[in-house]
Amino acid sequence: MPRLFWKFFATIWLTLATTLTVIIVIVNLFQIPPPGRDREYQERAIILKLTANVLARDGEDAAARFIRTSEETVPLGLTLSKTTEVLACGDEGSETKSILKDGICYRISVAPEANFLLNIVDNLALLVPWLSIFVSSTVAAAALARYLIRPVVHLRDGLSALAHGRFDFRIGDQMAGRKDEVTALAHDFDSTAARLQELQDAQQRLFHDVSHELRSPLSRLQAAVGVLRQSPAKLGAMLDRMDREVERLDALVGEVLTLARLTAGSGLPLKTQALDVIELLNEILGDAAFEAQARNVSITTSVDGSFRAEVEGELIYRALENVVRNAVKYTAEHSFISVSCEAATDHLKICVTDQGPGVRRDELERIFQPFSRGKEAVPRGGYGLGLAITRQSIERHGGRVHASLPDAGGLAITLELPRRP
Repeated sequence: MPRLFWKFFATIWLTLATTLTVIIVIVNLFQIPPPGRDREYQERAIILKLTANVLARDGEDAAARFIRTSEETVPLGLTLSKTTEVLACGDEGSETKSILKDGICYRISVAPEANFLLNIVDNLALLVPWLSIFVSSTVAAAALARYLIRPVVHLRDGLSALAHGRFDFRIGDQMAGRKDEVTALAHDFDSTAARLQELQDAQQRLFHDVSHELRSPLSRLQAAVGVLRQSPAKLGAMLDRMDREVERLDALVGEVLTLARLTAGSGLPLKTQALDVIELLNEILGDAAFEAQARNVSITTSVDGSFRAEVEGELIYRALENVVRNAVKYTAEHSFISVSCEAATDHLKICVTDQGPGVRRDELERIFQPFSRGKEAVPRGGYGLGLAITRQSIERHGGRVHASLPDAGGLAITLELPRRP
């Protein structure tokens, strides 16, 4: 048993035992003793006195008849004896009585009680309350201590499991039948463990995806170096190819660092400044419209007015740019992209809708995870980090990002940004 159990047990046991002892002492002090042995003593004394009175008034024969009748009714071992020694008549006890009549000393006595058995009964009668106190307080203290210590033991086991990296350990199911603050603490522990497991899985997935994405451009760089060694005449073409791969690596590392910075700094305060978010969005849309011309894609906007908010400009710029550039990248050729804004008093809602293949309904949340793309999406470069960065950036400001599937097809990304983080 843990030490805390014995502390609980000792405290509860002493409290219960002391309380019960005080109650019994008070009851014994103020209650009227129940009829028991006292009544037997009274009966013996009354019989002795009645026999003595009959003897003194009516003589020996009347006393003998009274004794026979009394023994037939209440057998107490009543006897009558006589002696001529007058001086012995002064000796009396609780079980004898002496009467001097006509110069003769009569001795009336009753049979002695079974003192040994009566003492045992008396002792047991005295011990029963104290044994009851000991047994009841011990059982109650053990039950209460176990009830209190069990959740602590479960929490200790859970924390030990977390310390050893077992983030799948749960203790909420072991609290069945309890509905108190300890149960709430156990469920909070399970939520924490589940969150740690998600973060561990995300970290492992991130390491795997980063290594996978880095391997491809590095392999191509190694291939270009091998070609140069075999054919130095292809230096110009291979240098251009190596430049492109280096740019891809630089872009990938930049996005990974941005995502890592957002994740690591999720608890740090934002470096905010007052910016017009709608004006910033219009600048991004202007650049995106120029790039969209290469695919004959037009951008229709319903973006008017202004919305000045306290934001970290770089994060909001990256969030808006990633959503708009994704729409330009994945929308069908000769289609259009719709961008709308709804400004309220305390928040701004931006919706970007494309005409691309969209994603499956069960992928609407997965596309916001790092290195995740829709399974039906056409590969058009990138590494699947844009929407992850967008969600992290908006949520750091206290906003929300979600994806939906419009009835007309494509994919709609909605961003809700508060005026103040």
